[in-house]
Amino acid sequence: MLNAGVLGAGHLGKIHLRLLNQSHKYNLIGFYDADAKNGKKVEAEFGYKFFKSIDELIDAVDVVDIVTPTLSHYDCAKKAIVKGKHIFIEKPITNTVEEAEHIRELLAENNLRGQVGHVERFNPAFLAVKDDINSPMFIETHRLAEFNPRGTDVPVVLDLMIHDIDVILSLVKSKVNHISASGVSVISDTPDIANARIEFENGCVANLTASRISLKKMRKARFFQKDAYISVDFLEKKCEVVKMKDAPENPGDFDMILQNAEGVKKQIYFDNPKIEDNNAILDELEAFADAINTNTTPVVTLQDGTEALRVANQIINCF
Repeated sequence: MLNAGVLGAGHLGKIHLRLLNQSHKYNLIGFYDADAKNGKKVEAEFGYKFFKSIDELIDAVDVVDIVTPTLSHYDCAKKAIVKGKHIFIEKPITNTVEEAEHIRELLAENNLRGQVGHVERFNPAFLAVKDDINSPMFIETHRLAEFNPRGTDVPVVLDLMIHDIDVILSLVKSKVNHISASGVSVISDTPDIANARIEFENGCVANLTASRISLKKMRKARFFQKDAYISVDFLEKKCEVVKMKDAPENPGDFDMILQNAEGVKKQIYFDNPKIEDNNAILDELEAFADAINTNTTPVVTLQDGTEALRVANQIINCF
């Protein structure tokens, strides 16, 4: 078991504390929070040990779980790496791409492991169809949320859309060629609703929409590729795979057959992948423990987190 400590005991930090505490792969040592009043409150309510300083906590653990506001990610990560600790860092990885690049360099120099908290990679609906998504040529995503003052200090692209940016970059094995986008500030000082079009060198196009001022929640992605359509509902944890293959010479009465203008016949069939129920946050934390213990590459590397941030910033710069 790895000794773990959490930096930040806000809404998400408390979730991380609870899951690390119940995990069989970690031994939760305690946490640090810059707000001492909040730290003492969390300690009294849940019994986790509250450390009075960030250095004291880092010195006591093997793994530092950084769940602080994004602006402090860089400083927290740097302190942990210099002291020889592995880092799990919430998304977005840092405030700037330059900070992310420096953290990656430090991590490599010190031969340590790092993982970024892009939790949708562990969503059971996505895991069920991930292997079916190969060479998508058109992707459409919608990530809509009701208004919540928490998180409005950053544009909706860094708050919500970055989840879909990371998923798309993990699936499209091609460089980004061009980005166009628009965003509108409605309630906060930064854009609350945004749309982006990402064009890749291989011809794939991704159209992303994110809003934090919607009347209903939605987290859906649709992938179109040759002979297949795949949809993922990240919120409801559902997925659908529709495939086409050459029609049999003698189709059955209930076979769905399509014929194009050239007379080519295709059979449509539906695949219902089995979805394994899971706790995605616990799974991402435990996958990181496995990567450390087996000396293998984490599922979501700091390189992945850096590229997602890079594309997110390119989108924001279009506004």
